[in-house]
Amino acid sequence: MAFESLTEKLQNVFKNLRGKGKLTEADVKSAMKEVKMALLEADVNFKVVKNFVKTVEERAVGQDVMSGLNPGQMVIKIVNEELVSLMGGEGAEIALQPGKAITVLMMCGLQGAGKTTTTAKLAGKFKVKGKKCLLVACDVYRPAAIKQLQVNGEKQGVEVFSMGDQHSPVDIAKAAIEHAKKNGHNLVILDTAGRLHIDEAMMEELHAIKENVEVHQTILVVDVMTGQDAVNVAKQFDEKVGIDGVILSKMDGDSRGGAALSVKAVTGKPIFYAGMGEKLSDLEQFYPDRMANRILGMGDVLTLIEKAQENIDISEEKEKEMTDRMKKGRFDFEDYLESMKQMKKMGGLASILSMMPGMGINAAELEGAIDEKQMARMEAIVLSMTAEERKNPKLLNPSRKHRIAKGAGVDIAVVNRFIKQFEQSQKMMKSLPGMMGGGKKGKRGGFPGMGGMGGFGGLGGMKRGGFPF
Repeated sequence: MAFESLTEKLQNVFKNLRGKGKLTEADVKSAMKEVKMALLEADVNFKVVKNFVKTVEERAVGQDVMSGLNPGQMVIKIVNEELVSLMGGEGAEIALQPGKAITVLMMCGLQGAGKTTTTAKLAGKFKVKGKKCLLVACDVYRPAAIKQLQVNGEKQGVEVFSMGDQHSPVDIAKAAIEHAKKNGHNLVILDTAGRLHIDEAMMEELHAIKENVEVHQTILVVDVMTGQDAVNVAKQFDEKVGIDGVILSKMDGDSRGGAALSVKAVTGKPIFYAGMGEKLSDLEQFYPDRMANRILGMGDVLTLIEKAQENIDISEEKEKEMTDRMKKGRFDFEDYLESMKQMKKMGGLASILSMMPGMGINAAELEGAIDEKQMARMEAIVLSMTAEERKNPKLLNPSRKHRIAKGAGVDIAVVNRFIKQFEQSQKMMKSLPGMMGGGKKGKRGGFPGMGGMGGFGGLGGMKRGGFPF
């Protein structure tokens, strides 16, 4: 995630605070100096950093904190609260027109910010919520812009309205609204043209669209990898065109991420969503409290549960049966494949673990610790087994193992090691039934030995609010 470096530095600061039994005012000021440097290095706006550190310091040296039982934790709590406040306090929703009335969203942003892809991602989100969306190709300048929107729209199962590149964006927008009225669309999303930099022609075109079409929400897409420039772009767009909110793209990159911490404070406009990957499903609603938890290395359980609800398609009966078998140490390689399938849908093991509190590791460390290629090899081994062998691992004699190794393209020693680890996972599950949950609603689910299986089990429990740990 974009905040990996910041997270690591802040965790080091708080580790030192926790190690002190009692804090002095000098301790707090020293810690805040390090926090200030960490935020500036993360490319957070200087004025924002100055006000943030001042507020935290004033609260942290108060009598209640300094005389408390655990002042170190109190300071962390204050930093968390101020981060949440800095990013907007509460999650903001894109305002839609009531009932069957058509809502028109105008997407804008600089070229290369990921605007067209984000537009398709947004349509997919609203489609899931029951909206009949119409994507409108208003970018008549960039080569292949219309085709890109059409391809992404088809992937999302959303209609794309286009009149080619020989009509003005204003005429295209007006025609799209009429098309939406005739065909029962209640959400129209205009994908406007971007430029390499902000210019008057760009702004005039956006103004012209807003003058001729009733635009209910103007949404700016900014690339967080551009650092402080993202905030400057947001400020200029708001001053010249007027925006209602921001979507941050490329939050999964290795950038410093300061834009997310600065944009609300500088522009006063909320952040609606954050793009967390290249896939069309990788768009998360932006919640300041959840983002603050991630930045401080506290995990993000609620987003993890929401991902499970959206992506896990295992039935409750199947999940219960799977969990019961795991409790008894009877899970097989078919269960392993199912675990891998569900885990991939949620973004992979590193993504899942990075959102778990208390893991004590950040995403950068996770990427180094989890070998995705190794996990793919393990999956290839299982896929090289027959259906009978997957259901009954005891059938795996030396000749069968040699055949499996050949089919998976690995050495026989790799197959033997994997099967041994799998057997150890079975024994562990049987001896530690508490890991599998107590059987109450919302508490099922399990974590079947990351080292042995490299996969998730019982993820279905998360769909009902449980936690797979």
